[in-house]
Amino acid sequence: MSKTADRNWQDLANAVIVQAAKDYRLAQYRNMKRPEQENTLREIRSLETFFRSKWFAVLSNLDGKRLLRDLREQMGLEG
Repeated sequence: MSKTADRNWQDLANAVIVQAAKDYRLAQYRNMKRPEQENTLREIRSLETFFRSKWFAVLSNLDGKRLLRDLREQMGLEG
């Protein structure tokens, strides 16, 4: 794979992770405003599963569990 193709792939992988983090924050904010909405809870669970998944590990060298914990701490959901 060329350096350009490799860089493009990494940019896409990073964008997927950044979007998942944004989606997670938004879902958690929705859950704070209107708790226990099934669609929102399902989205939160799905995103949490993604952060812990092998697919996440393929996309990034980051520790997905730690990223999830950091997101939760930033939002005041843990600690």
